[in-house]
Amino acid sequence: MPHRFVPTGSDGDSFRPRPPWWGGDLQTLRNSLIGVVRAPPPIPGERLLLPMPDDSGDQLWALYNAGADAEKPLVILIHGLAGCEDSSYIILATGYFLAHGYSTLRLNLRGAGPSRPTCSLQSHAGRSADLRDAILALPSKMVAHGVVVVGFSLAGNMSLKFAAEYGTDLPVRAVATVSAPIDLAVTSRNMLRTRNSLYNRKLLRDFCRECLAPGAALSPAEREAIRAARNFVELDDNFVAPRNGYRDVYDYWESCQALGFLAQIRLPTLLLHARDDPIVPVGPYLDYPWTGNPCLVPVLPRHGGHVGFHAAGNRSWHLDRVLNFLEQIA
Repeated sequence: MPHRFVPTGSDGDSFRPRPPWWGGDLQTLRNSLIGVVRAPPPIPGERLLLPMPDDSGDQLWALYNAGADAEKPLVILIHGLAGCEDSSYIILATGYFLAHGYSTLRLNLRGAGPSRPTCSLQSHAGRSADLRDAILALPSKMVAHGVVVVGFSLAGNMSLKFAAEYGTDLPVRAVATVSAPIDLAVTSRNMLRTRNSLYNRKLLRDFCRECLAPGAALSPAEREAIRAARNFVELDDNFVAPRNGYRDVYDYWESCQALGFLAQIRLPTLLLHARDDPIVPVGPYLDYPWTGNPCLVPVLPRHGGHVGFHAAGNRSWHLDRVLNFLEQIA
């Protein structure tokens, strides 16, 4: 249903980068560069093991932290490709929402982080049913005041698909995404550009290592396809698509990309995306007819990079926007 939150041009243009992290690439790389020099301190919490009811025997690990305000909804934070509960942007978001009284749940998707040893299968861009099943597996007291889903990068795409398919059947009060690749084909082609070779090598290496780690149930042919992939187009076409029942990479992209689900969303949904994101092109955001669905709130600042938004004054601009969104729809 429509909500009252209406971003103005000034809101979308209010981001000011923190020196010396100017430009989309430096904003993007800061998460990794700072993590190497000064990793964010871990935030301990209550361990949860969430079984998946699909006969796979897979179980997702999650980390719960109780907030100071029991009346606020639970914020579920979902990492991007090759990430997990310990990714710097997830730890940053956990501390941020805890400081504002919100309970948080850091969900490790199939095959990610602590979930790898307990999962034979692997998450992908369209595995939205896993999020539904994870929420259904949570203790009722954790979701008594509703749930807010915050998905980063590729998990943002999955979160939007989830909102369209299952959001109104569950106690979900809102969804927010940060740097979501809503058009998988466009994003995959962008990763093939020479200027993105560093991103491609790093993400592909980390994700393939995750796919091959102990716990994964893979055939010899699948292992070979993973090892032979030189980019995500090849990996999706030769491993992800056939393993998950899609005809080919094009069928996988078309079936899973959020672009085909946005019109069906009936929850307050905030989509944050920087126009200078070097990994996920902004074109699909600029071309989408947002006025056709009043539940969708796109905020597209000129700068911020990919899951960056490191703002002047040591602020986390994207988290400020999400918090503002939640408080206005409350």
